[in-house]
Amino acid sequence: MTFGIAHNIKICYIIGRKDGMKKMETIKTAISIQKSLFEKAEDLAKKMKVPRSRVYALALQDYLHRRENKNLLAQINAAHADEPERSEKKLRHKSKRTHRRLVEGEW
Repeated sequence: MTFGIAHNIKICYIIGRKDGMKKMETIKTAISIQKSLFEKAEDLAKKMKVPRSRVYALALQDYLHRRENKNLLAQINAAHADEPERSEKKLRHKSKRTHRRLVEGEW
């Protein structure tokens, strides 16, 4: 069994920028989805008063954005997963002690 995607490329123009018209390349593609998902997208497109393809594009943008955020969070967590070095622990302890002395009489 072979899978493929059909592509048609067209140029759209966005008007309303101070610097004039901006070209935006779009690609027309065919996808296969479950009928129930198609019907939900169709209903949503009607409620939003946008083309169905816009609903799919928004959904894909949202998915990609969430995935990028998830990957970024994983990288941040990995960077902070290591135990702090001895010098960092000493600096933290010293900072906490200094902070306690500074705020001791405030409460």
